Amino acid sequence: MTRLVDLRRGGSPTSRWSAAMGEPRADLRHVVRSYGEYDEFSTGAVARREIPAPDAVLVIEFAGPLIATGAVDEGTSRVAAFLGSPARGPALTWHDGWQHCVEIRLSLLGVYRLFGPVRELAGRIAPLDALWGRAGDELTERLADADGWTRRFDILDDVFAAAVAGGPEPDAEVAHALARIDGTAGAVPIGELVTETGWSRGRLAERFRAQTGLTPKGAAGLVRFHHAVTAMSTGRPLADTALASGYYDQAHFTREFRAFAGCAPGAWLRSRLDGLVGAGIG
Repeated sequence: MTRLVDLRRGGSPTSRWSAAMGEPRADLRHVVRSYGEYDEFSTGAVARREIPAPDAVLVIEFAGPLIATGAVDEGTSRVAAFLGSPARGPALTWHDGWQHCVEIRLSLLGVYRLFGPVRELAGRIAPLDALWGRAGDELTERLADADGWTRRFDILDDVFAAAVAGGPEPDAEVAHALARIDGTAGAVPIGELVTETGWSRGRLAERFRAQTGLTPKGAAGLVRFHHAVTAMSTGRPLADTALASGYYDQAHFTREFRAFAGCAPGAWLRSRLDGLVGAGIG
């Protein structure tokens, strides 16, 4: 297929990076938000703070394993292919100075369609072979052997299309509730979702969590936080960002930011990595 790809690069005296960003084929866009192939080099080790967004990230490394820990993990893992799912807290990753990988951003219900029930995945680093067994290892090997991002993205299209065809379909009520949360930037009252789905509050919470890893309230908070971070990253003042995103005031936003990111908004902005994409841990 013909695929539009955004090629990017950057660097500093001590680092450099390049990226190819593309979309999946049209019939997968409810499952896959984006593909990216990244290659970065730094003269020193790189530590990142990955703040949560309302999607999950599948990472497949070619340069060697990362050290990673999810928001609720009790320790670190050394992993070369893994799924990171969002929760109320950041994930942390480390590499020794060279990283070459593909990164696939999946919708929350896309994770369910590919891997089945996700109740226990929220906030965790899940090795791909634990989710897909030998099929996960085979995908990693095929991608590593492929010649460039064009072929790698095509392989991902084919593998994901086959997995979705044989995977579970989310409840229509869960899909509706998630769409309402996304469409209102997290502002929809949970009581409205209960009324609109015709389910009890308990059933909605249970089914929603089984298929997204989050409760409706948790998903709404995450979507609101993501919208606020997007606004803040453009240089919008914190007080304006807070009010426009539905927080009571700047202090409320700061408390929520600390809960999701593990640091204050200003500290996160100041921790952007020199010459690389993302934010550091310190």
